[in-house]
Amino acid sequence: MGFQQLPLLWRVFAINAGLLLAGTLVLALSPGRIHASIAVVETLDLVVGLVLMLTANLLLLRPTLSPVDRLVERMRAVDLLRPGQRLAERGGVEVVEVVRAFNQMLDRLEAERRESSRRALAAQEAERLRIARGLHDEVGQVLTGVLLQLDALAEADPDSRRRRADETRHAVRHALEEVRRIAQELRPELLEHLGLVSALTELSRRFADQSGITVEHRFAGDLPRLSAEAELAVYRVAQESLTNIARHAQASHVELTLEPGADSVVLCVADDGRGISEAAPLDGGGLRGMRERAVLVDGAFAVKPGRRGGVEIRLEVPAETS
Repeated sequence: MGFQQLPLLWRVFAINAGLLLAGTLVLALSPGRIHASIAVVETLDLVVGLVLMLTANLLLLRPTLSPVDRLVERMRAVDLLRPGQRLAERGGVEVVEVVRAFNQMLDRLEAERRESSRRALAAQEAERLRIARGLHDEVGQVLTGVLLQLDALAEADPDSRRRRADETRHAVRHALEEVRRIAQELRPELLEHLGLVSALTELSRRFADQSGITVEHRFAGDLPRLSAEAELAVYRVAQESLTNIARHAQASHVELTLEPGADSVVLCVADDGRGISEAAPLDGGGLRGMRERAVLVDGAFAVKPGRRGGVEIRLEVPAETS
């Protein structure tokens, strides 16, 4: 083990011991300081004095620097699932400041974890509520109508059965389309089977049909390969950006681009709507969720005013390393 690998306490002690030993040797070997007849006694006194100084030095250094060792041990063993783990602020001024900064960092991490867990649970419950409402309001009502039509079909005369059967088939198809729509929002099948470009193309087409907003998409053909997690993050950020535009921007035109970066892929969603000052707040739940998705895949997320006066969302995710 080299000198730099030694604990701080022993490194400081070794430096002080070296200085004390050098000073003692200079004093012991100086011909004008020690008389020859009592050299042995004075040398013994110097050795005893050196030992006492080294012992006192070690005893003074240990309580001053031992909090650093405890801090290192706590940093290695800290568990955010067990909040409240704090170190006593003891030692020298600098050590106390380091321990205090560590305790404050734990406070922030625990608060952020609580807030993140709260948002995740709230988002989960909101998604469940949305799915339940979709199933009840759309699929449930359609299937209820199908049952009523089947009852009427059983009692209908032969001339009206064909018409009622056609209505029933149409209602069942509508219910199936709603189920597919809900399933598509939960997990985009195109992303898994045909890739990111096809999924974004379908997303922009469906958004334009539902919102009436013109979507111009440009996807480069030489995009680097992304991991499955990065592709899903890009898709969800694009999806949430389009949702925010439909809800808040009052835009008439959207640009959706996907381009290669420096060993990365860059997504850009820009609109010509009301802009940042009037649209959804920059720290809103949707934008916060997009930022968190970017962090999970080591990406970079940015929101800024768009070239057309609206908002521009930019996400850059690293390419998959081979």
